[in-house]
Amino acid sequence: MVEMKETTTEQRTASRIDSWREQVEQQERSGLSVKQFCETHGITEQSFYVWRKRLRKEPSLRFALVETRPGEQEPFGDGSLELIFSKGERLRIGRAADLALLRRVVEVLRG
Repeated sequence: MVEMKETTTEQRTASRIDSWREQVEQQERSGLSVKQFCETHGITEQSFYVWRKRLRKEPSLRFALVETRPGEQEPFGDGSLELIFSKGERLRIGRAADLALLRRVVEVLRG
């Protein structure tokens, strides 16, 4: 069995970051001004701008340390790697993956 090591505080922080990232994305898609969006969603403009600035500085990808217990088999016998993103998307990378292509995919995902 695979365990992800993340403390409750880290989980809350990650959840809060994800929530604000979603708020910023919603505002950008909405066509509303920041002021209109904040009034509609009951948040302060100051908080919105602080979080938007913080998120622009933060890389969009987060990684968690995944460890297996001694004696356990790897989840994929073919030596592939699976990345699970914060919203549940999965990317399985096979042993024979083209590294240049993988690099481009990660760059696109980072924004």
